[in-house]
Amino acid sequence: MKNKIAKPDYLGHRQRIKEKYQRKGLDNWHDYEILELILTYAIPRKDTKPIAKALLRKFKSIRGVFDAEIEALNTVNGIGANAAMLINLFKEVVSLYLLQRLLEQKNIISSPKAVYNYLQASLIGSKDEIFKVIFLNTANRPVKVETIHVGTVNKAVVYPRKVVEHALKHKAVSVILAHNHPGGSLTASEDDKNITQVLIKALGTVDVNVLDHIIIGFEGYFSFKEHRLI
Repeated sequence: MKNKIAKPDYLGHRQRIKEKYQRKGLDNWHDYEILELILTYAIPRKDTKPIAKALLRKFKSIRGVFDAEIEALNTVNGIGANAAMLINLFKEVVSLYLLQRLLEQKNIISSPKAVYNYLQASLIGSKDEIFKVIFLNTANRPVKVETIHVGTVNKAVVYPRKVVEHALKHKAVSVILAHNHPGGSLTASEDDKNITQVLIKALGTVDVNVLDHIIIGFEGYFSFKEHRLI
């Protein structure tokens, strides 16, 4: 009789974790197991558990993994171009999902968590400051979210004219300003305060109200409105 060639152990394990997800979803899963499952779709013919654990050692958490730049992901042994792109894609899809949820809100004032969830997903992890504006209609319903600038926030680069033009284009009556602090700080800088006042004055000339300016950091957010700076 011919000896049967044994199948690699990881093949059976891959099937078991997929069946586990189908039965229970992600309830009570370890972080490495979630990453392990994701990696099976980008890394063929290899045990993905050691790679998942290596990602967590380097980036500390699932959030850290998904916030990582593709170049940083590629430094982990076992992560190739396909796996790094898949991990990056997951965060982009989550951000898009939350953006669509935000745009479906009938009244953003009564749904502040939807605003924060979207901004956190789209801004945390970026190595650059990103300045966004949420444009609202008369019912306080968001009609558009646009990235106005990528880079250091100050009045030299966040052109008030550009924000005003976009507000008129979207027929907005109010806006929410937002940007991130890549260093994680939740303190409004003097530049943050200055550009807020510049934009309030510029938008006021076309009767558009600034409802808030939200700064996103690692552990939460800073609201100009809550701190009575607007």
